[in-house]
Amino acid sequence: MTMNNAFKNLFGSIQAEEELKDRTKDFLAKKTRNYNRTTPERHGYHVYAAACACLLFVLLGGRWLYFSPTAQISIDINPSIELSVNRFDQVISVNGFNEDGQALSNAVDLKYKNYVEAVEQILHHDSITTLLSGDEIMTITVVGSDERQAAEILSGVSACTASRNNTYCYSARSEDVSAAHDVGLSCGKYRAYLELRLLDPEVTPEAVRDMTMREIRELIESISPDRDNDAASYNGWETGHHGQGGRHGNGWRNRRHSR
Repeated sequence: MTMNNAFKNLFGSIQAEEELKDRTKDFLAKKTRNYNRTTPERHGYHVYAAACACLLFVLLGGRWLYFSPTAQISIDINPSIELSVNRFDQVISVNGFNEDGQALSNAVDLKYKNYVEAVEQILHHDSITTLLSGDEIMTITVVGSDERQAAEILSGVSACTASRNNTYCYSARSEDVSAAHDVGLSCGKYRAYLELRLLDPEVTPEAVRDMTMREIRELIESISPDRDNDAASYNGWETGHHGQGGRHGNGWRNRRHSR
């Protein structure tokens, strides 16, 4: 091999390596779309991605706020039904706690309605009006993590029942919700169960689950006819609103005035 040929081969090899490098760079640039270059198109993509992320955050956050219950309205007569209410006073779920309660929850369309409208719809349902006209007892118990909202809801449902006989509205402690649900009772019936258990420690949640509120009340009064000096009222559930005329008083003692 001559000297000229050796130089040609050497420079040809170098040129081939440079061409290979250039082709490799072009290939990578196409695949990565020149990610290391700040182009207007790339900048627009980042803005679009950030906007989508913000929108997703707002949607997920709004959904969480809307579907997070902040209050419970327990309506008990023999159907035991419970409405979960969000911070916007909208009903987001309806649960029946016995067979009659499940039947009632299936018969009424209450989801995504204001709680006042939902309570009114229950009060005007044929099965409820029939029970109340037959001298049954209804309790409405409001439980809420937000004390201000719970007080407003209690005032609202009290106004709904002000002209009705044998209806009682109460507020309850938020920590009792999980305790009630753990034994398969609504908050309102759990309140009555605790009151009865103070008089009869052997009573079980299963025993009262399908009893009407009047049956529970009559059982309590049969065990303790004179409760004026009795400690049988469960602490934390005393204060309530009495139906028919908006009378306020101490729990169930006012029931005798409505009969």
